[in-house]
Amino acid sequence: MNRRTALTAALALTAGLALAGCDTGEPGPQIQVDGAYMPQPVTQDMAGAFFTIKNSGPADKLVAVTTDQAKDVTIHKTVGNKMEQVKELPIPENGEVRLERGGTHLMFMGLKYKPTKDDVIGIELQFAHAEPVKVSVQVRAVNYQPKK
Repeated sequence: MNRRTALTAALALTAGLALAGCDTGEPGPQIQVDGAYMPQPVTQDMAGAFFTIKNSGPADKLVAVTTDQAKDVTIHKTVGNKMEQVKELPIPENGEVRLERGGTHLMFMGLKYKPTKDDVIGIELQFAHAEPVKVSVQVRAVNYQPKK
């Protein structure tokens, strides 16, 4: 075995052992999203989106949302009568978080077009630990109220 082959084999073995050492044997967060909708926006400047995030594993946090349908998507919470942007949204262990009107929600800024009822906006939720989750957000009537 020449020196280069031995070095390559040693690096591969070290990397494999390091990766194996990272696996705790415990399953990570198991994320599901239900009931995603966006009330039909009045303009294409901004819109809100709402849904429920269910986690059947260890605690995690939503850290980013991406889409090719808007310039930016941010996470907001409502405190009193004021919206505040938050950098992350904790998702409890074996629990759920509801994004709903008057509470926590997503804000789409600079939509590429004004969505109308029955359009679908694709987003991807990025978590601190769980794999990204792709979500289809259904555009509903402006006065739509989901069943609880």
